Formats: sequence, C-alpha cells, structure tokens
Amino acid sequence: MAVKKVERKITRIGKSLGVTLPQDILHHLKVKQGDQLKFKLEDDGRVSVQKFAPLNVDLLKDIDQDFLDGLQDLFANYDDTLKNLADR
Repeated sequence: MAVKKVERKITRIGKSLGVTLPQDILHHLKVKQGDQLKFKLEDDGRVSVQKFAPLNVDLLKDIDQDFLDGLQDLFANYDDTLKNLADR
C-alpha cells in the first residue's frame, strides 16, 4: 500500500482547538460520526490513531474483575510486544 500524506491546519472549534478529518481518512479508519478514536502518543513525538473498539463486557460477565484489570494493564504496557510476537 502506498503511503499517503495528509496535512491539516489546527483550527478553532468553539473555545477549543481541533483538526478536521477528510473523508479519505475517515474511510481508511472505517469510522463514522459518533465513533471513538484512540490516540497513542510515542516518546519521539509521533501520534498514531485508530478506531476505538470498546470491549464487549457482556461476554465477560463470569470473569473476575481483578483478572480483567490485569489483562487491561498487560495490554496497556505490552501491546507492541504482543503484536510483534503475533507477527512472527
């Protein structure tokens, strides 16, 4: 896939600052109005963005909350490592 670069200016939206997203970015992320985005801030100043997919907790109703908290902590701290292992 070819890398496509998109530039946007920071603009005032009400009393806040914001950036609008063009249709091709929304299509690439597979998001629509009302969806949530997740931002990952890197130490080198880079930011990655992806569609936020909340966990369906109905499927986890019989699992201990401490275990779920531990899993969440595991993924928060080792997400890149786990993805690299999955790619092997």
